[in-house]
Amino acid sequence: MHHETEDAHASNGHEAVAKVSSAAEDRRTISGEDDMRVLNDAVSKVSPHAVKDLLSLGICIGCIFRLSGVHGHIFSCPSLLLSILHPVIGEPTDSSTHRCTGIGGNEDSGAAHSSQESECEPVICSICLGVLQFSYFDDEKMLVKKDSADELAVSIANLVKKEGHEFDNFSLEVSIPPVIAENEHVVLLYMKKKYGSELWFQEKFLSERISAKDALKSSLCNPLEKLLDVKSSGSSTFRIRLTYAQPRASGKNQNITKRSQGCKRMRTGTENIFSTVHGSVVDGIECSDISTSEADAGIRKPSDGLQDNENSDCFKFPLEKVNQPCHLAFLCYRTHIYIGGRYLKYSRNVSQTRWIIDDERMGEASVEEIIGGNILPMCLGDNYKFHAAGREDINVRMLGSGRPFLVEIQNSRHVPSEALIKEIEVKINNLENKLVRVKNLKLVDSHGWSLMQEGEEEKQKQYAALVWIDRPLKDEDMQAISSLKDKKILQRTPIRVLHRRSPLEREKIIHWMKIEKIAGSSQYFLLHLCTQAGTYIKEFVHGDLGRTHPSVGSILGCRAEILQLDVTEVKMDCFLDE
Repeated sequence: MHHETEDAHASNGHEAVAKVSSAAEDRRTISGEDDMRVLNDAVSKVSPHAVKDLLSLGICIGCIFRLSGVHGHIFSCPSLLLSILHPVIGEPTDSSTHRCTGIGGNEDSGAAHSSQESECEPVICSICLGVLQFSYFDDEKMLVKKDSADELAVSIANLVKKEGHEFDNFSLEVSIPPVIAENEHVVLLYMKKKYGSELWFQEKFLSERISAKDALKSSLCNPLEKLLDVKSSGSSTFRIRLTYAQPRASGKNQNITKRSQGCKRMRTGTENIFSTVHGSVVDGIECSDISTSEADAGIRKPSDGLQDNENSDCFKFPLEKVNQPCHLAFLCYRTHIYIGGRYLKYSRNVSQTRWIIDDERMGEASVEEIIGGNILPMCLGDNYKFHAAGREDINVRMLGSGRPFLVEIQNSRHVPSEALIKEIEVKINNLENKLVRVKNLKLVDSHGWSLMQEGEEEKQKQYAALVWIDRPLKDEDMQAISSLKDKKILQRTPIRVLHRRSPLEREKIIHWMKIEKIAGSSQYFLLHLCTQAGTYIKEFVHGDLGRTHPSVGSILGCRAEILQLDVTEVKMDCFLDE
């Protein structure tokens, strides 16, 4: 069985390689003529000795072409780019591939010993740090060198398939260290100083340039579309993210970003290009934020972005030799999906969210766990978060049409259909303990989230409270209560929550109230009321030692206590019966 599994994996690998090879062939036959026209045009306008110069400085052929204004997916195969350059510049010293040591026999014994460990030492681009050479360290800190974007796409596609996501399109995200933008600017300054008067430089190097990140994305999207059999889309909820992180630098490049930020002669209008890309160091790896678009945008600026820094000490040239490529982390994930609805809570011993104090659970269950715990497995997600339009205390029931809620599923591998969501609703409502019920369950977009948040600010809530007073209820009491409309009250933070809430005074509105007598009792009654969201109902009844004024007790001129409370309606225009 083990050998059968290995054979299956090998077969899948061969199929993937064959498929991407076919994809590469398709690209060459379908758009190859256009690409060759673009490449030949670029080569004709770039000085051969400048190309040789850049290659000798450790700059890869991909970076040379993208800085020349070449666009499209022609960056996918460095060897193809070199073959096009070959007739123009002759045999180049190719710093974009590998420099071999210990083969010619001219090294001393120490070098020969070193060559036994690695006969070919990779030479990494001084600008892109190997990103466009498809060289990187993987999660196991092993050096990986892919010959083309197609080979890298095969590795990415295999990892995506292993995660088991269902998707009909994808979005490719790339994050690169901010030092790549710094390196690029240093080289452009050098080129301007050396070749600024030459026509080819003014026409091509000072035109709009493509960033290293965009060059990589353009070379990967086509083979990934073939391998995954779906199209790429910037608006897709399924994301494939490549995060490149630079190993901790040494020497003059170690504090290059700090130096550029502190330079007094930074060119006008670009002071914050690099300072807005916040880096961090984790396990010796310098990482950038997810987006480096601001730094990329700065690099793509034309000549006016290069005119004030030529003699600045901020940027040292030549760039320090790079011996190691970036660390590359693959991640595929789906952006959060939301399943919304309304819940009813029938128990006075169920909290809204999981409630643990000193390792002891409060209540027998929570609404969050009952609902989220049944939705998550159906979506094959990593985790979930429960959001609701307000909350009731553990001993307060939620009745009526229910309280609006959203369950946020993180990295869902399966987006449930309408039929599956109905199945989830039935399952929750048929649970044996009958503590919670849900209704109008549906998959919603971010608009549903916004609607719930807006409604939470403006909503009205209705309650039914069982109240006791220390004297018999009179007819004039009922009249006094029912006559109050849109009554404003002031509430200081209740004593019972003062340990976790700021001591503030809040103005709230009691929209209406009415008393329902209880047969056979003169001191107990049901108080029905509608209030502004955020009103503390318990404190409005008993006054909270004068911290809420007026209160039911002060209006009736007697002591009043609340014995039970139910929420009977949350007035919001979301997740209602259709």
